[in-house]
Amino acid sequence: MMNQEMIVLPKKPRSNSLKKTLFYIITISLFVWSLDSVNYIGVMGTAAATFKAMMKGLITPDWAYLKDLSVDGLPYAVVETVTIAISGTFVSAILAIPIALIASQNIVGAKFSKIGKYIITMIRTFPEIILALIFIGIVGPGAPAGILALGVHSIGMLGKLFSESIESMDAGVKEAVESCGGNKMEVLFRAIIPQVSAEFISYTLFRFETNMRAASTLGVVGAGGFGAPLIFAIIALQWSRTFTIVIVLIVTVTLIDLLSGSIRKKLV
Repeated sequence: MMNQEMIVLPKKPRSNSLKKTLFYIITISLFVWSLDSVNYIGVMGTAAATFKAMMKGLITPDWAYLKDLSVDGLPYAVVETVTIAISGTFVSAILAIPIALIASQNIVGAKFSKIGKYIITMIRTFPEIILALIFIGIVGPGAPAGILALGVHSIGMLGKLFSESIESMDAGVKEAVESCGGNKMEVLFRAIIPQVSAEFISYTLFRFETNMRAASTLGVVGAGGFGAPLIFAIIALQWSRTFTIVIVLIVTVTLIDLLSGSIRKKLV
């Protein structure tokens, strides 16, 4: 019979167990302390009254605000939001093309494409809300700041998608134009753009849908659109007006999504 030897596993260091125990004790203590510091009676009393007012506002929307055609009315906010989204998307789609070409390895080579990819990554680092705050400081509050914020951020997003489309296109068409003596502009407009134009338009429309949602929130920081009247209504506890804005916002975004989606399906 073969001798059977018992394998003894090394014991875990006591220091690690002690550290874990202390961590759990501190975490639980902080959690209990945070719960104890909240005035639940005051919160519950306020929450009940606020919830009741919100429900009343939900069933009695302020339709007069929807009929207000002045600069302070809801129709103006709708038009401004759509304008911000369209303008920001259009500017970004145009400017993203040259950056995408620079970032495409099959156009400028592996060495130089890294520069374009770095530019795209750097632009995508900043969210729209941060860019909006920056541009508000430069051009002041309003729609121009929102357009610039969406435009700059979308350059990074579209630039990445555009460059991926260019890198995955059929290289044979490009080589055929070059073999016939075509210059760089002829290669661009006869070999590259025709192959990727449908994808470019599809990506741009999808980005427009995203920008429409983003434009609705940029007004919270003063960059125009739905956000400004929405946050003002919430602060003033005008729940009827608040839910009117929310309803119109949902309808507007849904209609744009449906329209954009149907166009993209035809392109694919």
